[in-house]
Amino acid sequence: MRFLRSMCAVAAAIGLAAGGVLAQEEPALPPGLEDASPAPEEPALPPGLGGDDEKEEPALPEGLGEEPAQPAEPEEPAKTPSLELPFDLTGFWESRVGARTQRDHYQRDLSIGETRLQLEIQKHWTAAIFNLTADLLYDPVLDERDIRLEEGQGWLDLREANLSFTPASFVDVKVGRQILTWGTGDLIFINDMFPKDWNSFFIGRDEEYLKAPSDALKTSLYSEPANLDIVYTPRFDADRYIDGERLSYWNAMLGRRAGRDAPVRADKPDDWFDDDEVAWRLFKTVRGYELAAYGYYGYWKSPGGTDPISSQAIFPELSGYGASARGTVGNGIGNVEVGYYHSKDDTGGTDPFVRNSEFRFLAGYEQELARDFTGACQYYLELMMDYGDYRRTLPAGMNAADEDRHVLTVRLTKLLMSQNLTMSLFTYYSPSDKDAYLRPNVHYKIDDHWSAEIGGNVFVGDDDHTFFGQFEKNNNVYIGARYGF
Repeated sequence: MRFLRSMCAVAAAIGLAAGGVLAQEEPALPPGLEDASPAPEEPALPPGLGGDDEKEEPALPEGLGEEPAQPAEPEEPAKTPSLELPFDLTGFWESRVGARTQRDHYQRDLSIGETRLQLEIQKHWTAAIFNLTADLLYDPVLDERDIRLEEGQGWLDLREANLSFTPASFVDVKVGRQILTWGTGDLIFINDMFPKDWNSFFIGRDEEYLKAPSDALKTSLYSEPANLDIVYTPRFDADRYIDGERLSYWNAMLGRRAGRDAPVRADKPDDWFDDDEVAWRLFKTVRGYELAAYGYYGYWKSPGGTDPISSQAIFPELSGYGASARGTVGNGIGNVEVGYYHSKDDTGGTDPFVRNSEFRFLAGYEQELARDFTGACQYYLELMMDYGDYRRTLPAGMNAADEDRHVLTVRLTKLLMSQNLTMSLFTYYSPSDKDAYLRPNVHYKIDDHWSAEIGGNVFVGDDDHTFFGQFEKNNNVYIGARYGF
């Protein structure tokens, strides 16, 4: 455009100059007709059209001759190069504070007071994917700061560190630390024999922290008849069980509640490749229904007995077998799951210090009751095998467990404010143990990064030795805020 403007100006200037010359210069007369009188003095030409006195030539139109000096354009400020990482980075920062609602002589008043930074790194290559998820945290409720990755204690909790690859079109492999989950239950687990973190669940951490990591090799095989998952754990991964460090519990040996005054000391199998675990799942979808069969060979995930000599908690050997189905039922989703736990160290049920074999059953149903309002319920049964032998060999003075333990659960979830506000209540109730556990929670999504929540953990029970009743002194409320990036 600048060039076109210059050319137009040049054309205009040439036209003006030519017009002026034609207007001033007349044609010569024929010979003999010239005017002999002296010519009068001609007026001076306008500036720029010649003349002897003119010393300075007019400036050429823009675009001809030398370019006039142009004002220097302001330089753009140097841009700070953006940080481009060689991997994908996401995560969040979170802070949670919780307090007990009543006095517990064996615990501190604060149930949780942690700040946590989670960093999740993912690196993609053509043939593999690397995942790393680590939580950096500080919580003054615990005295120890040393890192114990298996127990999830200390300032570092390594959630994931694994490599995934596909050596063949029908095989997927994931090796390293990973979060694994199977089964159909909602916060009830039968065939999911991977570690849980019950301390996190009961003190008010996010529900995702109920699942603890496994150090394992997972191989998935796909075929037309069915698919098969095989998980090999070279060293036993136990639950992060209730040990008295954060939550009070029923101590059968002392015959009372205990906590920091008598933490659980366990003799855990921890030899690589000797104390290993194997779990498998055969699954397939048939006409919209998810069907699966399961197997497990390892140990009770939480302490399943006591050494009467050392009084240490132990993890007896365990084999498990089960099946599940899940699919549409009426206007909702139904599920059913069964499992048999074979306690290999007490096959006849005559050892009172080792858990008996058990049969477990679960049935559940979930349906949308109204717009943005969902309800779900479950029935769960634990049936102790060889109950007569258990009662006959039970030491005097020890509380006897029921042969059948029944548990009912109800989950209610309501979404409000364009689904940014979630109000939920999850309730366990055992008519056989006469105890219950309630988990109310309100979660609000402030924007794309910030969220906040408030909730509680409420235990009630008639007896101190039942599963939920033992935690009655641990009732707590908590608040939390999270920034995701």
